Amino acid sequence: GNSITWHFISPRAPHFGGLWEAAVKSVKQHLNRTVANFNLTYNEMYTVLVQIETCINSRPLIPLSNDSNDLAVLTPAPFLIGSSLIYLPQPDQSYKKENYLSRWERVQKITQGMWKRWSGEYLNQLQVRAKWHQPAKADVRVGTMVLIKETNVPPLQWNMGRITALHPGQDGVTRVVEVNTRGGIKK
Repeated sequence: GNSITWHFISPRAPHFGGLWEAAVKSVKQHLNRTVANFNLTYNEMYTVLVQIETCINSRPLIPLSNDSNDLAVLTPAPFLIGSSLIYLPQPDQSYKKENYLSRWERVQKITQGMWKRWSGEYLNQLQVRAKWHQPAKADVRVGTMVLIKETNVPPLQWNMGRITALHPGQDGVTRVVEVNTRGGIKK
């Protein structure tokens, strides 16, 4: 019949896990920084962890099609739960002082802080960097799906777009592109 063969990494050897172990390490570091100053109940901690799990499993992996008008991407969520993730918008709690927050608002503030730290680091890791004395080998083409880095984006919101036009400089290197987004064309 149909059987599944499981392959496990060696115990106490997370370096064999590569990408997923790096993601676990990143989450642990940001979670420690975000939750360290709070005394949370079991249910509050469980809620924070589930919301963080939702954020991480919403990250875009690959585009679903090559259509220039299609901005849909595949995320880890369908593999885990069989459908896309839905996150109900929550008011921004980051500006409120601690002593005025209710317990629920505190959980939301922790989740939003974690999202801001983790998503920023994740986007920085995706960016290819070259040393200044080596030419960059970026593969920038019309139709390429891109992830747009913006500040103050709520959890689970990844700003996606497709390159519609290239604007190379006098040296022939493309540093400016036009991107089709849900909000229109951006340059």
